[in-house]
Amino acid sequence: MITADRLHSVQEYYFSKKLREVRGLMDQGRPIINMGIGSPDLAPSPKVMETLRDCIADAGAHQYQSYQGLPELRKAIADFYQQKFGVTVDPSTEILPLMGSKEGIMHISMAFLNVGDEVLLPNPGYPTYASVTNLVGGVPVTYDLNLENGWFPNLEELSQKDLSKVKLMWVSYPHMPTGATATMEQLKSLVDFAKANDILLVNDNPYSFVLSNNPMSILSIDGAKECTLELNSLSKTFNMAGWRVGMVLGSAEHINAVLKVKSNMDSGMFYGIQKGAVAALQSGPEWFEELDTVYTKRRELMFELADKLHCEYDQNAVGMFVWCKLPERSLSSEAFIDQVLYEKDIFIAPGTIFGSNGEGYIRFSLCVKEEKIKEAIERF
Repeated sequence: MITADRLHSVQEYYFSKKLREVRGLMDQGRPIINMGIGSPDLAPSPKVMETLRDCIADAGAHQYQSYQGLPELRKAIADFYQQKFGVTVDPSTEILPLMGSKEGIMHISMAFLNVGDEVLLPNPGYPTYASVTNLVGGVPVTYDLNLENGWFPNLEELSQKDLSKVKLMWVSYPHMPTGATATMEQLKSLVDFAKANDILLVNDNPYSFVLSNNPMSILSIDGAKECTLELNSLSKTFNMAGWRVGMVLGSAEHINAVLKVKSNMDSGMFYGIQKGAVAALQSGPEWFEELDTVYTKRRELMFELADKLHCEYDQNAVGMFVWCKLPERSLSSEAFIDQVLYEKDIFIAPGTIFGSNGEGYIRFSLCVKEEKIKEAIERF
């Protein structure tokens, strides 16, 4: 069977391939410590799990669910955005629940891109933006992010380029993988840039509540809904990665376009998961404080490990990763992480999987228990 041509434009996801190698080493008895992937190892709140358990006998719980999700879930999302970001959205028309925000990347791309349309992608950035662009026949056009500019795009430089074919621009603040944040002024400059160039701007915002003192939404900028969508997720904020609960917010016109794609590809998520998501979104401040307490302790230990490797890092970065610059004259990122993997039985993500500007960097995940981080430190 000859596969579709579109498969020639993408490769197997790095972590899918590399984790097979890591599992192979573990099968050989190697005591591998996995610091590579951001899959929360903590549990959702007891209230969330109790809600899931208690509602499975509700009438209609096991039937197909609405493509737009339960009304109470959309309202909980709207209330969350109002309380946390000061953003007002209509739960009936300006919110679409998703089976994880990764699903939204595909749905948005299918809703707005024609073959040959160009897409601005961050380098470094989440690799799924590029792979989905290729799968739907778009043309990836990367824009540089670097330490010197605070991992924020040089919009003046971008404005000098031919943007006539650009339809979408992906941004992610707080930024993955670096943990860099953007100011309100910078977010406004992104919205102004998108409006000036007739581009649909999409901010991927799943890390705004992990080790962040000032969560922000780009939709809080006046007029942002005219040209902007925001993706968010319960995966990191509420330790619900495997539940697959995300959301996209924006104008009714843009949301309806995404709904046209989603309604032809899947049905609504399981009723019990939606009810659990409602409970999560209604969590009090103590939930966020407890989460940050755990991640703060882990991050301090990860800084100690980075010091052992003579790496540089930003102590003010947010999110569940520590982005580290390798020492001068070090091995390449991938050679470095392979050396650590085979000599110290520790798996770290190389910066290059996020783009060429990730060369010279590595990324530690904070989804590792304290005792394992201490053990890794001892191995050096």
